[in-house]
Amino acid sequence: METSTASSCMPAAFIGHGSPTNTLEDNRFTRSWRAFGAAVPKPRAVLVVSAHWYAAVTAVTAMARPRTIHDLFGFGERLQTFEYPAPGAPDIAREIRDIVKPRFVGLDQDAWGIDHGSWSVLAHVFPQADVPVIQLSINGTKDFAYHVDLGERLAPLRERGILILGSGNVVHNLGRIDWGRRDGAFDWAVRFDEAAREIMTTRPEDVLSLQQHPDFEAAVPTPDHFIPLLYLAGLAKACRRTPRMLVEGYALGSLSMTSYMLDGACPATDSEQPPIAEPLPDPSVVPPDQTNI
Repeated sequence: METSTASSCMPAAFIGHGSPTNTLEDNRFTRSWRAFGAAVPKPRAVLVVSAHWYAAVTAVTAMARPRTIHDLFGFGERLQTFEYPAPGAPDIAREIRDIVKPRFVGLDQDAWGIDHGSWSVLAHVFPQADVPVIQLSINGTKDFAYHVDLGERLAPLRERGILILGSGNVVHNLGRIDWGRRDGAFDWAVRFDEAAREIMTTRPEDVLSLQQHPDFEAAVPTPDHFIPLLYLAGLAKACRRTPRMLVEGYALGSLSMTSYMLDGACPATDSEQPPIAEPLPDPSVVPPDQTNI
């Protein structure tokens, strides 16, 4: 398997995306995403592993014009009609399919597009929507080791100018959200997030050991938002380097916003956190676990 060096490859990242309202907000998290996008060389394309394309197959979007998918509920018309009109890149999709062989990756010509796990982040990273976007599905039939391995296999793409971006949340428990809590987190969420941080920044090849953490079940009640982190761990394992933290923090008590960057200089951002301005769903109308955050 090929490995890359820091001086010859595109950076990679994992972004804790949190609430879809971040699409429209100016806060310390979204400012870190914008600073990241401004700091990296313009890529040929961005390959996004989004928590919100959780399927029973491994596939990449391979259409020339991916649609903006509004896979969220209760967040109002501005988000329900938001468009991120980035082009696709069918040729790069085929490149991805070929580079991970003998792993199978299907080419999705018309089923998916760009979901809010991608566009809520890319609206800040590449606000002009001028970088082609490809999404890689999360194959929910596979174990965690499969996803770390697939991340390793994707590593040579970084030497070909492809930015690889995981979008999820290290801690993601919608059933325990506190809508009135704007920052800080429950003790169990902080413990797990800090354990993940210690592993990711010192020995990312041991990321699978987090499954044995006593707070794993509370922090990761479903695997979809955690798995994108495994792709960055696999990329780090492939190049034998460690990611650095891009931004840290929490939202709504049970969501970790911690993000990581592999290679490149982590840009400095304003640490001040303005209040959330966009309206959050009314839990009496849309239960938290149905919002698809």
